[in-house]
Amino acid sequence: MAQRWWDEGLPFKCTQCGNCCRVEGYVWVEDEDIQKLAKYLEIQPEQFEKQYVRQVGHKRSLIEKPNYECIFWDKGCSVYPARPPQCKTFPFWPQNLQSLETWLEVVEECPGAGIGPVYSREEITVLLQDRGETNKKES
Repeated sequence: MAQRWWDEGLPFKCTQCGNCCRVEGYVWVEDEDIQKLAKYLEIQPEQFEKQYVRQVGHKRSLIEKPNYECIFWDKGCSVYPARPPQCKTFPFWPQNLQSLETWLEVVEECPGAGIGPVYSREEITVLLQDRGETNKKES
């Protein structure tokens, strides 16, 4: 396997600043995510989808507030235990790990990127597959 620039691991500790929740973009959701979020909010999945989801081409995304904040941002994530995989795996997304330069852009925007416990190559690989979550405790 070819060596990646991040094979020695990368440090990250979420500071819950919300910078990643308060930008224009998409938070992709699948049926399973909608079910989980609806259950957490104690509403039917159909109601959740009608109220909180928009169609973007062939995909679905959570809606945003007019100021581009995630619909569930309210001085913190109001659905944190049920948040979608995209939220659980930030900042370990393919576009953020394309190069050291793209990672350093994340570090500039996210106060938790570049500090805290180091995620190993194996852990990052799992996160890149939209599995797991960035909740590692410092040793």
